[in-house]
Amino acid sequence: MNGYLGVDVGSVSTNIVFMDEGGVVFEAIYLRTLGQPIATVQKGLRELGGRLPAGTKIKGVGATGSGRNLIGVIIGADAVKNEITSHAVATSQVVPGVQTILEIGGQDSKIIILRNGVVSDFAMNTVCAAGTGSFLDQQAARLNISIEEFGEIALRAASPVRIAGRCAVFAESDMIHKQQMGCSLADILAGLCEALVRNYLNNVGKGKEILAPVVFQGGVAANVGMIRAFEKELGLPVKVPPYFNVMGAVGAALLSREAVARKGPSCFKGFRVSEMDFRTGSFECSGCSNLCEVIEIKEEGDTIARWGDRCGKWSSVVRREEKIS
Repeated sequence: MNGYLGVDVGSVSTNIVFMDEGGVVFEAIYLRTLGQPIATVQKGLRELGGRLPAGTKIKGVGATGSGRNLIGVIIGADAVKNEITSHAVATSQVVPGVQTILEIGGQDSKIIILRNGVVSDFAMNTVCAAGTGSFLDQQAARLNISIEEFGEIALRAASPVRIAGRCAVFAESDMIHKQQMGCSLADILAGLCEALVRNYLNNVGKGKEILAPVVFQGGVAANVGMIRAFEKELGLPVKVPPYFNVMGAVGAALLSREAVARKGPSCFKGFRVSEMDFRTGSFECSGCSNLCEVIEIKEEGDTIARWGDRCGKWSSVVRREEKIS
């Protein structure tokens, strides 16, 4: 079997997918990053290597997410792209003609507007994490319910309460107040979903023309209470695609297929990456008044990447060494 890998490294989760040459996803792995992106990717590659048939050939690898540059160097990625591009490419493949993508992950949320298959506008949350997966996890734990049953309970609401959703702290305070007034758990959870949707649309989606088809993805799309709240607020049907929680990785795999078609054989280092020793460190350059903090990545003791210097004094040395070798 021949195929492509996509790796999406975020602050909360790391996602890895394997798709065949026709773009069909065969394997998808979802892991918690836990502040250790390199170790988590290595764990994911070991798991994926054990699932794939013997003799499987990886023809290309793409990296995306907040840790894309780091992981791109570690695994030898052929395409390193931002989350906006990756999500747009993946969703356009799964839902042809999509015009609006609502994406809510563990720590961030974004909206992507497409017209005629091209990204025309986008926005991301920049200040508050209210409404993201980590906030919902926190509230589920506080209420002693699993995050998996959060949405199902919200659907049973008879009369959703009004909750202030502009701030995570205020939302939690308001929920506690409603509990003390005797409101039911279902009404509180449904009210929270509606508050978070209003917050999303008034901040991330402010000034955006939201047209159907509307696609909702990211880990929070597993919450049926949030899906219903979006449909109620928008007055439009909201689609949740297959592999909604790993769509960034799907897009990265598709982008790697395009990259390899343009430039030739893949730079992927192989599944042996999962057993290699990688070390990261940093030092302060005193060459000028900028005092740049330079990040250094070592593979089996050899420096393979540096970044953080404004003038290129250190990072350019690694690039020159690569050309010589």
